[in-house]
Amino acid sequence: MTSYSWSERFVVHDGVRLLCRDWGGSGTDVLLLHGLAGHSGEWDTTARLLRDSGHRVVAFDQRGHGGSERHPGDVSRAAYVSDVLAVVAELGLDRPVLVGQSLGGSTALLTAAARPGLPRALVLVEAGPDGAGPGLQEQIGGWLRGWPVPFPSREAAAAYLGGGKEPVGDGWAAGLEERADGLWPRFDPEVMVRSLDENATRSFWDEWAAVACPVLALLGQGEQGGIIGGEEYAEMARVQPSLHGVSLPGTGHDLHLERPQLLHRLVVDFLRSLSSRPSCLGAHSSS
Repeated sequence: MTSYSWSERFVVHDGVRLLCRDWGGSGTDVLLLHGLAGHSGEWDTTARLLRDSGHRVVAFDQRGHGGSERHPGDVSRAAYVSDVLAVVAELGLDRPVLVGQSLGGSTALLTAAARPGLPRALVLVEAGPDGAGPGLQEQIGGWLRGWPVPFPSREAAAAYLGGGKEPVGDGWAAGLEERADGLWPRFDPEVMVRSLDENATRSFWDEWAAVACPVLALLGQGEQGGIIGGEEYAEMARVQPSLHGVSLPGTGHDLHLERPQLLHRLVVDFLRSLSSRPSCLGAHSSS
């Protein structure tokens, strides 16, 4: 019988408290990293499926998010990476597969570059090494500050945040905090904006070239599309010829919420391919 049960664990790193969802399980370790303004609960369906298919699974609220420290002094890319290393060490994860969406994918990429021997593999969900430009913070900050909070109900929050996509709205709404006057975000928009300082001013192509483990890139391909364009993906594949990429028709940036079952299958198939072909994954592809 399957279960959504997980145990709450806390890791304190450099004075910053990090809330972890430890799903348990056995087999290859997997660490799940959510995106900007997100929360570890976004991965619940994927985490359960991975655990039930034979993996040890952990997700955590990254600094500034959810049940972790809301106002950390340091929100640099290096600080996010350092938190991953602390969680891996504290929870005893052995060469985990790092799975990250959006900013979580950036964190996973930078962790793999900084510690080439740490991850067994890397799964980037709507994430890549390209810089986003100086307008990114203004755009995202304006959106986050414009939320009509407090939301009167979870249904109202899901309708507003989902953009017409029920699974996406439900996923975002699940991360809200219930207070006496309604539902509020579990983050400070200004902390989120500061977390993008480096992404807005530079790219990470040198770090991408330093990644030594196998990589699966999952790309949204719907009406609104994802954030990884054809030119960026082509350059990613040129720099890392063994990159394996899959585009998911009908999905957008939050494809992990829209198609968690498909994401699970792709990750499991990818990891099985590593067992049969440990030296390389072959040419990149898109389907």
